[in-house]
Amino acid sequence: AMAAPQAGRANKKRRVADKQKSADAANAAKLQEAEKAMAVDGQVLVQFVDPDGNRAGPELDLPLGSSKDQLATLLNKLLENGEDLPYSFHIEDTEITASLAASFGQLAAGKRSTERVLEITYYPLAVFRVRPVTRCTSSLNGHTEAVLCVAFSPDGKHLASGAGDTTVRLWDLGTELPRHTCAGHRGWVLAVAWSPDGSRLASAGMDKAVLTWDGSTGKLCSALKGHTQPVTCACWQPLHCAPEGRFPQLATASKDGAVRLWDTQAGSCLRTLTSHTAPVMQVRWSGERAAQGGAIFSAGRDCVIKAWCPQEGTMITELKGHGHWINTLALNTDYVLRSGPYTHEEEKFKDLEEKRAAAKTRYADALARCGGERLLSGSDDFTLFLWKPLEQRTSLCRMTGHQKVVNQVAFSPDGRWFASASFDKSVRLWDGRTGRYVHAFRGHVGDVYQLAWSADSRMLISASKDSTVKCWNVTTKKLQEDLPGHADEVYAVDWSLNGARVATGSKDRVLKIWRH
Repeated sequence: AMAAPQAGRANKKRRVADKQKSADAANAAKLQEAEKAMAVDGQVLVQFVDPDGNRAGPELDLPLGSSKDQLATLLNKLLENGEDLPYSFHIEDTEITASLAASFGQLAAGKRSTERVLEITYYPLAVFRVRPVTRCTSSLNGHTEAVLCVAFSPDGKHLASGAGDTTVRLWDLGTELPRHTCAGHRGWVLAVAWSPDGSRLASAGMDKAVLTWDGSTGKLCSALKGHTQPVTCACWQPLHCAPEGRFPQLATASKDGAVRLWDTQAGSCLRTLTSHTAPVMQVRWSGERAAQGGAIFSAGRDCVIKAWCPQEGTMITELKGHGHWINTLALNTDYVLRSGPYTHEEEKFKDLEEKRAAAKTRYADALARCGGERLLSGSDDFTLFLWKPLEQRTSLCRMTGHQKVVNQVAFSPDGRWFASASFDKSVRLWDGRTGRYVHAFRGHVGDVYQLAWSADSRMLISASKDSTVKCWNVTTKKLQEDLPGHADEVYAVDWSLNGARVATGSKDRVLKIWRH
């Protein structure tokens, strides 16, 4: 009996020794890399510029052997940052991953002169890191039909799901157990949306009704009737655009061709925006023009995107370009509008006004970081368009490359990238400011239905018809984690705003929660 623990100890010793050996080897390799980098002769003139092309500091004469970390240290000094902040660096379209010399070597021969000034564009990265989801921690049963939509509340405490069984369910994330079943719909629930302060949940679907629920008790707050066809999409007014002392309004899009604006507390329809000639599939509420209550973008099967003024109920502009149905819209500010006052850290607010003030500040910061508002549309014509919708009627960029229908598009939280999911089985990554194509993530063997970004913009998760969920690393452009487990097509996915959990809903009627 004594031999067993002895053997265990020997194993442990060996494991510790192995660990030490591999750590030493890694350090030695690092030193070698550094020495190799230092051995690159020559200097180069560089100028740091921000994503909008503004210069940071003077032109600098740097050794070609400078590493990415050394560039970061230097930039932090130039920008006089109190603490060292993380950045990514790009020369032309190539990211500097190791050293200046390596990226310099990748430039076209004509541009490889050490005489001319090399522009290095820097992009701020999130200071915190979200860990990749690697395992399923809960399989939540309860729905008796396919789960069609899932959404985390902005504060990351609750999860809502809507399904073909006509119910909306609220789940407690502390225990990962069911909390409330919200019954009231008479048809499939196609959309669930949390108000940006996290207190209310709106649900809508095939029965033409829009219902709002209290997020913590699951009680029905209001039933909004008026649409004459199924409701396809719901979106709340940004917190900082709602008039003072008033709760944000709700916008819903329907197959009846109308967008309706609701006062959810009075339970009344404030405006009906009509002029679409076919079903409206998507609606987004912009945080611009806050004095007029924001701006609303709607699109659908008449292939036109319309912008509306919610206060007046009038159309501001129309954006034309798509040759087939528009399936999806995204704003580069979606993340901050959805999360309102909440960040990835725990915070307490005493009332709605305090939340409104926090949301306003966060919006201004996010807008500056992503270089102004952009709208993205994806269509059955296999293309995407990038717009500055309130500034110009012509698109900034038309993106081709998908071989089939584009089902969903989503901007990264920092606006640096956007991703598109298509029935051609690929997820494509594009530059969030210019629309330049960056990469195609391949690995799914069925249509890709939905996407969600991690809060730090470093990872992307996709849900597919092939019953798997895949987590992609945007920095390395590789598959980070393959997450099988569902028994059928995965229709819905969301990543909590604090980065801790991913939720997926499937045709197998199960809601799964994934964590690190």
